[in-house]
Amino acid sequence: MSELDSHELLEFIVDRVNVGLFIVDSEMNVVLWNRFMEINSRVTGDEILGKNIFDTFGFLPRRWLEKKIQSVFMIKGFSFVSWEQRPYLFEFPHNRPITGGVEFMYQDLVLMPVRGESGEVEKVCIALHDVTDVGYYQTELKRANEELEKLSRIDGLTQLANRRHWEERLSEEYSRAKRYDETVSLIMFDLDKFKNINDTHGHLAGDEILRTVSSNVKEILRESDVAGRYGGEEFGIILPNTDIKGAVIVGEKLRKLVEETKVIFEGVDIPFAISGGVVEFNDSHARYEDLISNADEALYYSKEHGRNQFNSFPLPD
Repeated sequence: MSELDSHELLEFIVDRVNVGLFIVDSEMNVVLWNRFMEINSRVTGDEILGKNIFDTFGFLPRRWLEKKIQSVFMIKGFSFVSWEQRPYLFEFPHNRPITGGVEFMYQDLVLMPVRGESGEVEKVCIALHDVTDVGYYQTELKRANEELEKLSRIDGLTQLANRRHWEERLSEEYSRAKRYDETVSLIMFDLDKFKNINDTHGHLAGDEILRTVSSNVKEILRESDVAGRYGGEEFGIILPNTDIKGAVIVGEKLRKLVEETKVIFEGVDIPFAISGGVVEFNDSHARYEDLISNADEALYYSKEHGRNQFNSFPLPD
């Protein structure tokens, strides 16, 4: 095959390969622009060859791309950019029937040095690979895994932390408070006479009340607080950087909010209330479970002394 034939074959391949190929010199002027780039950018080679690429495509991340290209001139080697680092360079349409925030074609980039006769790098060739399908499905897989991880931490009925995750968080806050001599308080509470509610109005009514109380909890908590369903109708609230006085205020605020909340189920207004116990971490708590035990003691004291109230540990004489 003659040299001319080889050159023509090379041009044929460059223009028909399903990869974006363009070459820039040290002044960022375009010296090659293949058919893939023409079709997706809607800018022909005649329109861009010899011109600065940033003058034509003002949306390009100039400082970032110039740094990438200059690094190839300096190190005289290849450079790679994954779509995970930067989803796309050019705002090319992806032409896929997919949604979910995929606005433009995901792109992997390979930057390659182009040497002259002297052996020095005179230009940089950038190969742009369409990886939209890979990017989309990996993103969806990651999102699905994150959702599964979230579901593994959340109680399905109340949408609060489930017991396992809540105890993990309590253990972490206990360890942090102990290590750094910080304050953390714990509230344990449950619904008064909840069995009577289920027996009288049915379990669906009971579920609605549990959901309502959970909404009440979310309404009063700070972002740093952690509420969880400990079991059945019992709940726990972790209050980092909160002393016993502050925790009692939170408990009383929640109690009043629950007392004022109405649940009408199948036309029936169902009254309900909560009782709780509060404890603040101190050196006597050898394990995080001791906090739960003390808060439960205060909770049972509230039950025994009339319900619909909160008490703190140590208990009144």
